[in-house]
Amino acid sequence: MIEIKERNNKLIEQLLDVWEKSVKETHLFLSNEEIKNIKQYVPFALKSVPNLIIETDENNLPVAFMGIDNEKLEMFFVSPSKRGKGIGKTLLEYGFKKYNVKEVVVNEQNPSAKAFYEHLGFKVYKRSEVDEQGNPYPTLFMKIK
Repeated sequence: MIEIKERNNKLIEQLLDVWEKSVKETHLFLSNEEIKNIKQYVPFALKSVPNLIIETDENNLPVAFMGIDNEKLEMFFVSPSKRGKGIGKTLLEYGFKKYNVKEVVVNEQNPSAKAFYEHLGFKVYKRSEVDEQGNPYPTLFMKIK
């Protein structure tokens, strides 16, 4: 695991690739056009999240990352080829220990993410008909118990 302070354009492009592959695999409710529209905001989010932690493969290329702000998991993406291999759990456990992660917001239409977070101890405490940007995607607010 690598904590990223310097976020150069090459790294942002690599993380954007992880993001896009992950979203296409897990956010089946989004059209390609919607993914393309959201993608334009991701570089800013990657540059501005206070704590950015990545996991790399044997070639030192990013395969997963998370962004944390004030004990809240703001972003969490794992390459489809690395899902189910423990990388996500290891990454999030690091977030628990180092950053005291207690909260996450997940798309209701992404049941595998909800199940993953529940497996690690999160419980839904609130639901919204729209996402945090006001788009018509129901979201679940989860806290660790």
